[in-house]
Amino acid sequence: MFFTGVFIAGTALAIGVKVYFDTKKKKETPWTFVADKRATQKKQRLENSKDQVDRDSNLGKSDKADIDQTEKRVNKNLTVSLASLGLAISSVIFPPLRLLSWLGFLYASARFFKDGYKSIVKKRKINMAVVDTVMFIGIIVTGSLIAGTLMCSFLWLAQKVLLKTEDRSRKSLVNVFGKQPRSVWVLQDGVEVDLPFEQLRAGDTLIVNAGEVVPADGTITSGTASIDQHMLTGESQPAEKTLGAPVFAATIVLSGQIHIQVEKAGTESVAAQIGEVLLHTADFKTVTQARWVELVDKMAPVTLSVGMLALPVLGTTHAVSLLYSFNYGYSMRVIAPATMLNFINLASKTGILIKDGRSLELLNQVDTVVFDKTGTLTLEQPVVGKIHTCNNYSSETLLTYAAAAEYRQTHPVARAILQTADERDLKLPDIDTAHYEVGYGIKVRLTKKTIHVGSPRFMEMSGIAIPAKMDIVRQHCHDNGYSLVMVAADEQLEGAIELHAVIRPEAKQMIRTLRQCKMSLYIISGDHEKPTKQLAQALGIPHYFAETLPEKKAEIVAQLQKEGKFVCFIGDGINDSIALKKANVSISMRGATTIATDTAQIVLMDGSLKQLVQSFDVAKNYKNNVKQSFLITLIPSATAVGGILFLHFGIVASVILYYTGLAAGMSNAILPMLKKRKK
Repeated sequence: MFFTGVFIAGTALAIGVKVYFDTKKKKETPWTFVADKRATQKKQRLENSKDQVDRDSNLGKSDKADIDQTEKRVNKNLTVSLASLGLAISSVIFPPLRLLSWLGFLYASARFFKDGYKSIVKKRKINMAVVDTVMFIGIIVTGSLIAGTLMCSFLWLAQKVLLKTEDRSRKSLVNVFGKQPRSVWVLQDGVEVDLPFEQLRAGDTLIVNAGEVVPADGTITSGTASIDQHMLTGESQPAEKTLGAPVFAATIVLSGQIHIQVEKAGTESVAAQIGEVLLHTADFKTVTQARWVELVDKMAPVTLSVGMLALPVLGTTHAVSLLYSFNYGYSMRVIAPATMLNFINLASKTGILIKDGRSLELLNQVDTVVFDKTGTLTLEQPVVGKIHTCNNYSSETLLTYAAAAEYRQTHPVARAILQTADERDLKLPDIDTAHYEVGYGIKVRLTKKTIHVGSPRFMEMSGIAIPAKMDIVRQHCHDNGYSLVMVAADEQLEGAIELHAVIRPEAKQMIRTLRQCKMSLYIISGDHEKPTKQLAQALGIPHYFAETLPEKKAEIVAQLQKEGKFVCFIGDGINDSIALKKANVSISMRGATTIATDTAQIVLMDGSLKQLVQSFDVAKNYKNNVKQSFLITLIPSATAVGGILFLHFGIVASVILYYTGLAAGMSNAILPMLKKRKK
């Protein structure tokens, strides 16, 4: 008997160690989406995962009803189980109560018998549902009523805790962006009117004071304010907002008073859209749960074999106890999805919007990061470089004409010219008329002159000759990747303004950190060879692709994948949708205002690269937390196996040890959230 016990204990330990080390394999972990060894199947799964995002988004309408029905069933079975447990304990004093307790036990365990029957008869497979059924049969055979009702109570209590955890996490995710006042102050015919929030419409003029939550998206029409936007963008510092600045729902006015013209209210606001995205993201926890169930199902035949081996040697009671204690990792079907929800919640509070929960798992496999150049590694707004003049014009006069023409424009080129004019304290004349050619330039009338401002193509279309001197400048800018804005007065070219791209201030440190993590780094750009190479050298990125059309970016990503690389593509989301879709993990920097239409799995809501490294850290911490939880649940199970073999533990002790591990694992899962709240 001793040697049999040692053999069983060794088998139990081997299984536990195998499950643990299986979780450490980089591309075959139970909490990673890619589990297939063959590259073609891995690629197919990844493509299917992207398509599944679109299908999953249509399931939200029926989810609420399904959850309600599940909660009712769990509550009923938990009540019956607890009542049966009470009757079983009372039957020690008054034996007739045993019959009622047995009836309650059979009712509460019927679901497990049903699942076992489906697995054996209909699916013809041995899984943990079969193991559960065998355990309950063993309890009936041995007459272990107290142990059986205790087991049933704990099983349904675990389901109850999971439902509550999911519900709390969902509400926390959605309510982060759903804090709205019950009523709002609206300006109507010069009078402030208090209206219910539900009656707010686009076009209304809101009045928001210090300490109040902005109830809708819109533009400031009067006043200035300091606004806390960290819930929406993750920015740690308040944003100073004045006339014409956009404001968003769920942000808080710290000081000042503003009037806001409402553009989007209710479910159309950015905050509401983010809440909806997070609600769909929470549904992906079922994928994580299913993978752990699949892993443990594979161990079911071994578990049953150990129970059969123990039956003639240790007896029925200890054999049943072994079956219960051998469920290595089974409690992770509860813990892993709860962990995912908590980390998605944590990320959202720091301005990282995870639209696909599986991204948390996939990020840990990334070994190659591909950056789009323009708008990602460089700022959207360029800076004015050298100003070239003709015909004895001064650079100040040329810049004044250009700034006056662009005064009402909001595109990056206009902002760069206007910013430089403001820095030089130039006084801008009023314009009389303006005609804007989309993508080429603008024609205005000012101080009795007709001014053309735009690209060389715009000048040619307007019949304005370009001197040979400017042709040399144009070629120089073309070779170096600079933009060139030409300025003409009364049909004669008077000069041109160079516009240079600016590397994001956070880019160099971010690249250094990624290189320290042994990441392979690439740049893909539609720009010319020379400026792309210069940027790559300035940032320390060894690989780059220049003069790449948007549709070719996806082909480059696919080629890297064929070489065995696991690719994360980072772009601004405008011309990168195909590449974002093709990559294993896609990250967009477009910011919070574009989440409804963005194809990326992860959105950095402050529109910068500051949160990129943090995204990888969140994924790494998530993976480590899951591993820790697994080890925490493994120890009580291993202790129970040893106790059964050498200390004659019974079913009750096994049940208590198992759920001690489950409780400890759940505590570890929510620990990061508790630490965040404490900070």
